[in-house]
Amino acid sequence: MSRRSLPVAVALTATAALLLTACGSGGSSSKDNNKIAGADTNGTKTSASPSPSSDDGAGRPKITLPGDVQDVFEGWKAGDPKTDPVLADAERRIDATNYALSQANPDEPSLGFYYTGDALVGAAQWVKQAKDAGVVLTGTTRYFNPRVNIYAANSATLSYCSFEGRAYEKSRKTGKINKDPVTNDSYLLYTTRLEKNDKGVWQTNALRSDRGNKACTP
Repeated sequence: MSRRSLPVAVALTATAALLLTACGSGGSSSKDNNKIAGADTNGTKTSASPSPSSDDGAGRPKITLPGDVQDVFEGWKAGDPKTDPVLADAERRIDATNYALSQANPDEPSLGFYYTGDALVGAAQWVKQAKDAGVVLTGTTRYFNPRVNIYAANSATLSYCSFEGRAYEKSRKTGKINKDPVTNDSYLLYTTRLEKNDKGVWQTNALRSDRGNKACTP
């Protein structure tokens, strides 16, 4: 299992097909792709933030990542009361995945809280694959340029970029870290679909990734 296949949702591509209904996405214009905030590779401009909290009564699980794993979210608060909840639960879903990877636990309850359907199956399979390979994630992953489209009362699409050139595969047994050089393949474009459940949680039910997509590379 190569490091390039480890960070968060890369392997979900094979198990979670995305069905995008309803048109384009909101947020940044196409011009923004010419210069993407957070796409630098020196890892010095931002710091990780804790998984966003909520007091809306949904019973969201508390997720605390290990000290050597950081998820950095850039521009994930637009100040829009409609789109910010989508972004917040997508952020929690990403943290939940990396937490499950760190614990080598494909049955981690927070996965079922933020995923559903084929996307949940894919996430659990991916965590099991990493567990069976004896590897965990270490380092920092940046997520940037989110674009939300709420096309129905309880349905939305979200696309975003990630930079995974500072996230690495680490042997659980020896602690050895495998580092690959940064290339365009260190950048990914994710497209996802979310549905709001009866608790008000935006769950991801489909996810697709595209490594080296020009919309995300510098």
